[in-house]
Amino acid sequence: MRWLLRKCPKCGLYTFQEFCPKCNGKTHVAHPPRFSPTDRYVRYRLILKNEF
Repeated sequence: MRWLLRKCPKCGLYTFQEFCPKCNGKTHVAHPPRFSPTDRYVRYRLILKNEF
């Protein structure tokens, strides 16, 4: 399943496009990653989250 809904981090607009039609910023997928209790990459995601 592909995630279609995207959100612009600059203005907060939700859209289906890769670039925001309002501010022309790059949009990101608005959905969180799926949860898995056997996730092998959780450690790396937490490191990246804490860096930014």
